[in-house]
Amino acid sequence: MTTQITHNIKISVRTKFQDGHSSPNQNHYLFSYRIIIENNSEFTIQLLRRHWHIFDSCGEYRDVEGEGVVGEQPVLAPGEVYQYESACNLATEIGKMKGTYLMERKIDGVRFNVDIPEFELIAPFKLN
Repeated sequence: MTTQITHNIKISVRTKFQDGHSSPNQNHYLFSYRIIIENNSEFTIQLLRRHWHIFDSCGEYRDVEGEGVVGEQPVLAPGEVYQYESACNLATEIGKMKGTYLMERKIDGVRFNVDIPEFELIAPFKLN
């Protein structure tokens, strides 16, 4: 698990190669990832947007930005935890992702970015 803390918001990521949904013969590799967001600050916050940087070992780079995560814009009171699962497809067996979440403090509307730590996407058979 990869973890990073920004502004007392802890982001943890765990990845998994989805062998049953990948087609190596067609250069399609699917990876799922679980994100855990822990609000260790003293403020209630809301996740407004996400911004991903996706790198594939074939040299491809994608930038993905949008509202919320998995169709939600979760609100987390101090001490609360939110988690979700999503997926990313690559054209090769190895890649990586990193990004930011745009958060808003509910008490005063101050917006700030929280870093999503860089994590690797590696098909297990590449590690042998």
